Amino acid sequence: MRAVSKAVTVSDMPQEDRARAIRDALRDAIVDRRLAPGTKLSEAEVGTLFDVSRTVVRDALQMLAFEGLVKTERNRGAFVSNPSPEEARQVFASRRLIEPGIVAAAAERLTPADIQLFREHLKEEARHKSERGANARRAEIKASGDFHLLLARFSGNAILEKFMDELVARSSLVIALYGRTGISSCGHDDHTEILDALEQGDVAAATDHMLHHIAHIESDLDLREVEAMTLKDALSL
Repeated sequence: MRAVSKAVTVSDMPQEDRARAIRDALRDAIVDRRLAPGTKLSEAEVGTLFDVSRTVVRDALQMLAFEGLVKTERNRGAFVSNPSPEEARQVFASRRLIEPGIVAAAAERLTPADIQLFREHLKEEARHKSERGANARRAEIKASGDFHLLLARFSGNAILEKFMDELVARSSLVIALYGRTGISSCGHDDHTEILDALEQGDVAAATDHMLHHIAHIESDLDLREVEAMTLKDALSL
């Protein structure tokens, strides 16, 4: 298992803080797709990487399970969640319900300084998009997701922000599993259109752009149900 690029020293923290630090490190690795769906998360291995007890690791994995990023199986352990096609559809259905509300709430609070902060963020997205390689690709996906999290933060609603944080993480899992071409990550141009509408105070247009944007992401997913086959049929023998 390759969870993080290097071990993180958390042994001097209180137990709850240690568990959260491990949760955050594993979560980042899942969200930026360094840990693929279905990857086993061994308590012993994670404990060795972070120099903590299995009890602390178990607390961290329970936090991730509560967020839906990890699933635990009796007598088998914990695994990065492997969402079904129906669960994937539910993620994007939830985004279509929640993100228009975030757009409307943020529109009432955004200042010119906030808009400028978004513009700087879009420049970062564009820079990652122009680069090549796996690291640049991961950075682009993270920056794209951060646009939605930033918008949620400016909505002024902590509950919506928490929901959005979970939905962005689950979306990354779904894209890793079902994305076809790699364009499933949020489009920079889509974000620009959303921000332009918000800057102009046109909430209806911003909402329409957001819904189109979510549909654009989902359209690149292959969510067809696959009928179970026998081994002989699968191998065409």
